[in-house]
Order: sequence, then structure tokens, then C-alpha cells
Amino acid sequence: MTLKERYQKDIVPLLQKELGLKNALQTPKVEKVVVSVGLSQGIKDQKVLETVERTLERITGQKPVKTKAKKSIASFKIRQGMVVGMMVTLRGPRMWDFLTRLISATFPRVRDFRGISPKQIDGRGNLSVGFREHLPFPEIHTDEVERVHGLQVTVTTNAGSAKNGLLLLRALGFPFQKADSSKL
Repeated sequence: MTLKERYQKDIVPLLQKELGLKNALQTPKVEKVVVSVGLSQGIKDQKVLETVERTLERITGQKPVKTKAKKSIASFKIRQGMVVGMMVTLRGPRMWDFLTRLISATFPRVRDFRGISPKQIDGRGNLSVGFREHLPFPEIHTDEVERVHGLQVTVTTNAGSAKNGLLLLRALGFPFQKADSSKL
């Protein structure tokens, strides 16, 4: 059973009952996943741009969009229009496949991983997780890596609150720390 099928058959009725919702369409759901990389160290190096682009393509299965600087900032040696990052927005089947791999393969491979802090969920129920290295992703072969870079994964939900977002993400199988959820 895929993660999407499990969400539709098991998680929606569970959340509907737990949140006291009358309609199944009111239950929180994952809308999109954004994977992004900031290019702080390699803004001028074309080789770093190509490496990051190949990495994001491998991890997500989709070509990344180059984000450009809106303003020039002299102290950071950034000019308007320079590529300062890359990002991929996943929706639909690719999003569900990515979430499955993230939960079942990537998180267990992160070095010294003790679970996601519930504090990483914002007030609207969205989760942002930063990775210091891109190596835990199963699509990356460590012997082919030239440069290690970090990346950010943002899971956007329509939960509306941190409590509902935490319930949804826990039900999906995200490995949260065993913390007191009453503080949310």
C-alpha cells in the first residue's frame, strides 16, 4: 500500500474522528513539498551550480528552478539577477513518492538523528527540515560526490494550526521526537 493510499483509507478517517470533523474533505492534507538549496559558497563557481542541479534532479526527479537575487548586496558580493539558489516544487504522485522515500529511507540514514522536533512545525502546520548534507538521500551515490552541500525540505499542509499539522505528519509516519505536544 502506497503512502497516498494509506492516507486516503486509514489516515483521513482517523483524523476526521480525532479532530471531530463532519466532512472528510475538511481533514488536513499535504499540498506540496519544496526542496531548496542556497548557493552561498558557490555563487560564482559554475561547477557548483551544475553539481547542485544534478543533485536536485536525482533526488526529486524534476529539473530545479534557479532562484535569482532581487537586489544587489555589496557586502555579500551579490549582484541583481545572480543565481543564489535552486528549488523544486513537488505536487501529486512525485510528492507522494518523495515523501515515502523521505520517511522510510532518508531519515533513518541521517547521522545522529534523534527525531524531528515538533517545534519545527510553524503556526499553520507546515514542516521545514534542513539537512546539513545531501548524502542521506538514497539516490545519491557517495563515491560520485564532489562537494557536499545542504538542502531544505518544506512540507506544506493545509492544516491551519501547528497541532493539526503535527497530527497529520505523525499519522503519515514522520519520526518526531517524543515530546510534550501540549506546548503547541
